[in-house]
Amino acid sequence: MPPTEQDPPALPAALLDPRPVIAAGALLWALAAVAAFTVADLQSWRPVTVAGLGVGVFGLSLFLWQRAAARRGARGAQTGLEPNQKT
Repeated sequence: MPPTEQDPPALPAALLDPRPVIAAGALLWALAAVAAFTVADLQSWRPVTVAGLGVGVFGLSLFLWQRAAARRGARGAQTGLEPNQKT
């Protein structure tokens, strides 16, 4: 008898919300940047932390742009960016 196909269970809303991950990443990069600019021995970290903050800002703005496009119903927008959104 072949196994029946079932939809996998939905993920909990806490796992679908990207805000805690974004906040934690931003906080860690900010702490690393503060350390790099205040501790003399960590001077070599400065370019890396500035690049990390820049890439984080770019990624966050890209995410917010895609989420806004999904909310307004743009055809090319990604789906599944909202925890309660059905795909």
